[in-house]
Order: sequence, then structure tokens, then C-alpha cells
Amino acid sequence: MSGRQIGPRRSVFQDRASAVYVPPRRILQVEAVGSAEAAVLRSPVKEEVAAEREEPPTVVVTPEAVRVEPRGGPGYRRQVHDLVTDGVAARRLLVGETFTDPGEWSSYPPHKHDERVPGRELPLEELYYFKVDPPHGFGVQLVYSAERHLDVAYRVQDGDVVLIPFGYHPSAAAPGYRLYYLWALAGEERGLTYRDDPLHAWVRGR
Repeated sequence: MSGRQIGPRRSVFQDRASAVYVPPRRILQVEAVGSAEAAVLRSPVKEEVAAEREEPPTVVVTPEAVRVEPRGGPGYRRQVHDLVTDGVAARRLLVGETFTDPGEWSSYPPHKHDERVPGRELPLEELYYFKVDPPHGFGVQLVYSAERHLDVAYRVQDGDVVLIPFGYHPSAAAPGYRLYYLWALAGEERGLTYRDDPLHAWVRGR
């Protein structure tokens, strides 16, 4: 890929994203032609594993190629933008964006992806990078395990990052503020599979 220009994006709340997937052992040179904010997400691949197969080409995801999907129901509606998911043959990474309206919950019902259950769940680590509109607002991020060995609540603000090594991880936007998060998942196996917290899964069926 040579001389390809992407952007601009006025803000995450105004325009769709552009993304570039770069396979292992590939070098990409990036030059900003103005003020810019970019997120670099990567996951290590063992050298001997990387050498076992031919890697796919570098992929540019344009705003027009971003898949947009509304999800949820009353009280937990959000919009999900897929960037590096099924349409990009990445080795480990899955990347997207979620937009949550004021007062709504997201990643709800609470779900997790930290066990290998054939056809239902894969072990994947995840992180969220948050933006808030207006930026002086806040949201809430919960991370907990079924046994409550992990049980924390974060007040998330514009620019915060939360690492989710395991467990259920719902979030909520404070009334009056839109909440955005860039999400990235990575694991030895790649797939958008998860299991809901059985205590709250009934919400989907109401």
C-alpha cells in the first residue's frame, strides 16, 4: 500500500472511522498531514507461528466499509461499528466501536468471553478506550466474575482505558452524556462469541 490517504474524521461522534489492519512482520509508515489522533492496537504473535503461513495483505477499512448494527432493547440500546472483524482476515485481533446514548446501558446483558466452550465462547482479553460527549461527562464500567473474585466499578471519563482480562463487563452512560468506546479483543482463537450472565440473560427475551 503506497500513498493512500484516509480521513479526516471530525470526531468519533460525527463521522465513521477509518482503520488499517497490518499483518505480522509488515511495516507501515504513517504520516499525519495535520493534527491527528490515532489508536494503535496490537497483539503479539509467536515468531514460529507467524512463519507457518502466508499472511493476508494490509487492509484499509474505509468509513463506507464500516458495518453498522443497532443492538439491545429498552434501556440498553447502542450502536456497534465493526472495523476489524469478520471481513478482515486478522490473526488475533477484533476491533470495533460502540456508541451508547445518554442513560442507556451497553455490553448488556452482562456477557463474558474468558472460557473455551465449543460453539459458544472463546477466551479473549479485551480493552475499552472511552470518549464522552460532552467531554466533561462520565460513564460507569463494571467488571466482575461469577464468583465475585473480581468485582470492581470504574467511573470512566473522556480518554480513559479499562482492561478486561476476564469476567462480565457491562457499562452505562450517565444521563445527559453520550458514551463511546473503542473495543479490541485478542486471543489464540478469533471469534465474536460470548455468554451472558445467566442471572440477567432473561432480559433479552422480554
